[in-house]
Amino acid sequence: MQVSIWEKESFYAPQDIIIVGSGFVGLWSAYYLKKRDPDLKVTIIERGLIPMGASTRNAGFACFGSLSELVHDAQAMGTENMLDLVEKRFKGLERIQKVFGKKEIGFSLCGGYELYDNSEGITPEELENNIAYINSLLKPITGSKRTYNLVNEKINGFGFGNTRHLVENIWEGSLHSGKLLQRLLLLVQSMGVQVFTGMEVSCFEKVNDHMEVHVPPIGKLFATQLLLCTNAFTKNLYPSVDIKPARGQVLLTTPIEDLDWEGTFHSDEGYYYFRNLGKRVLLGGARNKAFQEEETTEMATTGFIQGELENYLAEVVLPNHRGKYEVEYRWAGIMAMGSEKAPIVKELEPGVFCAVRMSGMGVALAPEVGKQVAHMMDR
Repeated sequence: MQVSIWEKESFYAPQDIIIVGSGFVGLWSAYYLKKRDPDLKVTIIERGLIPMGASTRNAGFACFGSLSELVHDAQAMGTENMLDLVEKRFKGLERIQKVFGKKEIGFSLCGGYELYDNSEGITPEELENNIAYINSLLKPITGSKRTYNLVNEKINGFGFGNTRHLVENIWEGSLHSGKLLQRLLLLVQSMGVQVFTGMEVSCFEKVNDHMEVHVPPIGKLFATQLLLCTNAFTKNLYPSVDIKPARGQVLLTTPIEDLDWEGTFHSDEGYYYFRNLGKRVLLGGARNKAFQEEETTEMATTGFIQGELENYLAEVVLPNHRGKYEVEYRWAGIMAMGSEKAPIVKELEPGVFCAVRMSGMGVALAPEVGKQVAHMMDR
């Protein structure tokens, strides 16, 4: 496509920083870059009409880790690394609430819960020991002596099936991912950030002292620095990065008239997660039933995983509401995992940075990751 001189010297003028990807991480990175230096010329390039990887295709959880996840992570990655990750998530959720009003992003501190089923064989005493251990570690982060509590007495009130124990986290909740992303997009645009949608970066190269970013059919865009915030899709531009895609499938029911509970819930080590959305139930997960098949960037639901979700919905979440609902929506999003759980935030090569691999916690991690990479690029 031929570009006019007006376009070349305005929209397509050389930038200080080009960010690839307009999801939560890309937008928070732009926010902090402009906060640090309002005069920076920043452009975000998004291949979709709206962000479509994970930011608008998740379950809308405002969470920082279930009890079993943190116990496992402390063993797998070391206590210090686990706490560093949790602190980033917790601070990220705090930042979201400081920047945006709760109503405008549908934020509700409704509490988070973890279900333990009858097959897990863990006793109340073992759970209490785990709770005491993690609570003592988290006190400097959350400021609470009891972040987690065993609340088995609430199981009957929720009406869940096949649930032996229930652990509550009072600091977790839910939000509307689409509204949060919209507000964040409007915020960075008001700060002077330019956002291109429907444009896909094919490749990039460093030429002398600047980056040349190839964007067909426009041609080349120029910047001093480049930031990749494409999460699970980063291998398309930088094949050596340690990332594996992980598809997360979701379903949403029709409204259930007598649904009277509110909250966000995890079970099966976090592989199942559900919440209320008004009087509807949103349920996602079951990736552990077909790991190999779900290691894909294909954003399509499958009959097998959706069937697993429907079974869990009927047997565990809504055993007392059979025949009172139908599945109204189904969708899939793509998360980024890897050999380690911590995000990759680093300079890949001179002038090229990345902030990727959120391991399914992009909502909470993005503000702190964006702040971290902005500081790194401002050296």
